[in-house]
Parts: sequence; C-alpha cells; structure tokens
Amino acid sequence: MQEPKFESLTCICGMSAQRQVLVGFAAASVLRRVSYADVLDEDAGRGYQRRFNSAHSLDFRKYIQAEGATTIPLTFNLRPRDDGAWRIRESGNQVFLEIRDGVRALTQVDCQHRLGHLTDLNIELPFMCFVGLRESEEMQIFNVINSKAKGLSPSLLDFHDAQLCEDLASERPELYISIFLKNDPESPWAQQLDLGGTSGKKRRASLRTMQKAVRLFLKKSNVLDQHSVEEAARVVLDFWSAVSVVLPRQWSEPRKHWLNKGVGVYALMEIASDLVKEAKAGTQCDCKYFSAALSDFATDFDWSTNGPLKGLGGEGGATEAVSILRDVRRRKRIKVVSNG
Repeated sequence: MQEPKFESLTCICGMSAQRQVLVGFAAASVLRRVSYADVLDEDAGRGYQRRFNSAHSLDFRKYIQAEGATTIPLTFNLRPRDDGAWRIRESGNQVFLEIRDGVRALTQVDCQHRLGHLTDLNIELPFMCFVGLRESEEMQIFNVINSKAKGLSPSLLDFHDAQLCEDLASERPELYISIFLKNDPESPWAQQLDLGGTSGKKRRASLRTMQKAVRLFLKKSNVLDQHSVEEAARVVLDFWSAVSVVLPRQWSEPRKHWLNKGVGVYALMEIASDLVKEAKAGTQCDCKYFSAALSDFATDFDWSTNGPLKGLGGEGGATEAVSILRDVRRRKRIKVVSNG
C-alpha cells in the first residue's frame, strides 16, 4: 500500500498565554489549500463563522499584492482528529506540521477573508496555529478576536454566546427567548431569524433585533416577576403566533410589510407588553387572548411598506411606530365604546 504524501510546514512551537501554538511562514496558496472556514449552516446546525464576503476578500487580495503591504499572522486551529490527517514531527530544533495531501486540516479561526481569494498567489504570509482546540474552544477564541470586528453580524456572536453559556435562561433571558422562537417548530419564527451564516431559506428579522425587542418586552411587561423565563418564552411565542394568524397575508409577505422588519418587531413587542399588563387576573396570555386583542385594531391598519410606518428607522422610528399603533388602538377602543 502506497504511503500517503504530506504537505510540510516548518514552524516553531511555543505558547500563546495558556495555549500551545505553532508559528511559521508559508505561501498563501499553500495555506489556502490546507485550510477551510467553518461557516455557520443554520439548517444543518453546523459551523459558527459568518458568511463569506467575496468583495471583502477581493479587497484584501488587491491590497496584499501592493508595494509595502503586510498583515498580522493568519490564525488557524488543528482540531483533534483520529484519521491521521495531520501530525507534528520534531527534528532537532525544528518542528514540522505535516498535513496529508488533499486534506484541509486547518480551520480558519481568523483569516477567512484574507485567504479566500488567494488560491493562486505564492506571497509568503505569517501564520499562528493553535493545537488541539475543540470546536467550542475555537468558537470562544473567534468571539474574542472578532467581538468588535466591523461587518461581523452581532446576531452571529449572540448565537455563539447561546451555545457557550452554561445557564442561558438565567444569564440572558432575552437571548434564551429569542433562540426559543427560532428553534421551536410551533413558532412562526422557526428558522426565520437571521444569524449571519449560510441560509437555506429566506430569513426575516435578525436574532439581534428580536433579542433587543424581547428585552424591551420583559422590561415593560414585568412578566418575569410572576413567571419563569420558560413561561415568558411561551407567552412571546403565543403573541407572535397570534400576529401570524390575525395577519396571515402580511406575515406571508415579509418584504412588503413591516411585521418582520426591525421597527415592526420592536413596536409589536411593546404592544405585547401592553396586552400582558392589561390582562385581568386569571386571564391566560395565550394565542387566543392575543388574537382577540390584535383583531380589534391590527386588521384595519396598513402594515405595508407604503403605510403609516414608511420611512421609520432606528430607535426613534420604533418609538414613533409604537405611538402610531397605540393611537390606532386607542381610537378603535373609543369607537367601540361610543357605538355601544
């Protein structure tokens, strides 16, 4: 049986704080050939990195070929494997990282966009490679490196926090509820909150948008004073289920209506807090309760992108949207009383 061939990278071995690392230099084409980015695939439930931005990567390709160009070391990790895809060999004072031909053994912790379009370039680049980090440890380092990175989806970082947090319900109830909305098959938001990874389906609002809206709901409704986080999550799910039932056409056409856009999500969550506070003692805040309350005013409101909410954006826009909806609801209630 023919012995497998290996790509050999000359390195030095040392420590980066508490972690063992290999440091070396290699051609960009080689590093690109032996590595991969573990991009988040929401539908498959794998990976953790942002979607690949081709324009960003091409910008770096252009830059790195310019006179005087340079870059900080590219960061990789060698995940534990039992198939012999990589090995570290020492010879005298030298250390060699050997990767079996045809195998992409290095995960790109922080270099996805720098390497993305360098397949054919032999420009020498510095690299640092962690040895043996598990995927969760690798994700933590990715978060530390990229938590302030321009262009990185904050929803993706929130999703990472949800995976890494030991007691999410207690530590970040708004994130717990938002993830619950995304994952529960009964939720109208099931697999519809964008995280910034690859999307097999068209997403609606982002996880970060929902998280902020839920945080506002929890603060305004004081629902956690009487209920557990799990019960509050069910209340929020029932509210959005009612929205999708009362406004089925608007819900099914997210690009044409405000229900799933940031301003609409914030405003409706405030309306939800109003409804929870208004509920009489003993009343269950479930889908039936919310549906009845919403049907009294929401069906006559123009939720289209050309309606009263047109042009609103940001926190100020959300505040104005809430005022508009509360005013519509108030006038509807006055009209009902007058007719009675």
